[in-house]
Amino acid sequence: MKAARYYDRGDIRVDELPEPEVLPGTVGINVAWCGICGTDLHEYLEGPIFAPGHGQTHPISGEGLPVTLGHEFSGVVYAVGEGVEDLEVGQHVVVEPYIIRDDVDTGPDSRDYHLSPDMNFIGLAGRGGGLGEKVVVQRRWVHPIDNSVPLDQAALIEPLSVGYHAVERSGAKAGDVALVGGAGPIGLLTAAVLKAQGVTVAISELSPLRREKALEAGVADYALDPSQVDVAEEVRKITDGKGADVAFECSSVQAVLDTLMDALRPTGVLVVVSIWGKRSDFDIHKLVMKEIDMRGTIAYVNSHPATIELVESGKIDLSPFITGKIGLEGLVDEGFDTLINRNETAVKILVSPSGEGL
Repeated sequence: MKAARYYDRGDIRVDELPEPEVLPGTVGINVAWCGICGTDLHEYLEGPIFAPGHGQTHPISGEGLPVTLGHEFSGVVYAVGEGVEDLEVGQHVVVEPYIIRDDVDTGPDSRDYHLSPDMNFIGLAGRGGGLGEKVVVQRRWVHPIDNSVPLDQAALIEPLSVGYHAVERSGAKAGDVALVGGAGPIGLLTAAVLKAQGVTVAISELSPLRREKALEAGVADYALDPSQVDVAEEVRKITDGKGADVAFECSSVQAVLDTLMDALRPTGVLVVVSIWGKRSDFDIHKLVMKEIDMRGTIAYVNSHPATIELVESGKIDLSPFITGKIGLEGLVDEGFDTLINRNETAVKILVSPSGEGL
């Protein structure tokens, strides 16, 4: 089978690999679609980050470079291992792509398995990935999805779960006003969850295409251009002078973080969703004087079932966020290059490892 593998910074190759073995307790999946994530771009430009370092192996997967990329993916079950009795061949699924130690409690009541030692991700630290034609995944991390949800849209369940967990962390509720800083994929999908839960949403974004996408998709009530307006002042106008109840930093840009702090009401909640590759020059005095509650969020924890329900019920339509589809051979030249150098022109680019559906 074909797979896109990460060898080093700036070095991704499409290799021919043997098909993975379906072991007891695992599920064999024909990958339908895999999204290109910002994390993949960071690995390509600045890594290894989540991928094992040079000459190292990941302590759980036991694998080192090269590793198959891709952690946002959907597919169809082609085989089930011994002991897997609640999934069947032909079923549509998505994957919660964790690599977690076997002794960690990952049961339905756990709220912290995603913070366990050496946690990492399928498609970054080994165990195959969604940028291969086939992948074998432990049953715990495979989630069935109704056939009424197209498989291309299902590939966005993983990043949507990031947004779901961020909203959950914020405590936002119906009737609140939220400001989302950055309308990239995670910002837009976080906004989608907020709207599905009855929150009024304003988005701050420089890209005209992404602002338009936010409004067209119905995930934002207001799309503000920070180069043209004072975003904090506009939010105060929307809220009768109070400020936003919650804010989500989805850009890893210092100016955005500063804007969100200014736009929040006293005792508001600021959630940092993006992965920062550098230290922030944060004005801690503003946090103190407004009694802002600042929270970090990473990935998701038992978030997939509720996220899938939002999509299956029709409360969230993922189709507007798919702006490109490519084959594996175009991964770098068509996919990565667009998202690195012309990211204002795209939201989510999906890859079909097998070429089906193109």
